Amino acid sequence: MNHTDPKEQAVDLIIGVVGWTGTILLLSAYALLTARKLSATGAIYQTMNLIGGLALMVNTAYYSAWPSAVLNLVWFGIGLVGLIRSKQSAKPWPVEDVIEQ
Repeated sequence: MNHTDPKEQAVDLIIGVVGWTGTILLLSAYALLTARKLSATGAIYQTMNLIGGLALMVNTAYYSAWPSAVLNLVWFGIGLVGLIRSKQSAKPWPVEDVIEQ
């Protein structure tokens, strides 16, 4: 959005940073999973997806991109369920999260 009010410009900047942070988290999580550096059931991967999905949901809702906002809300929910399940596992999550090569 193109605002002239300094407060609105500040909000736009913050929302932009939140969106880029979410993008970096989701892409990094996927790249690390694909490179077999993280486990899909581990807490680090799930947390990256949880925070990334939430950040992108906030960004896309702010810009009224509702299909993307709903997608990221669902992504957040999946990450939350995955994180809860990883915390309930018998192993401590930092150990199970990193795959030894």
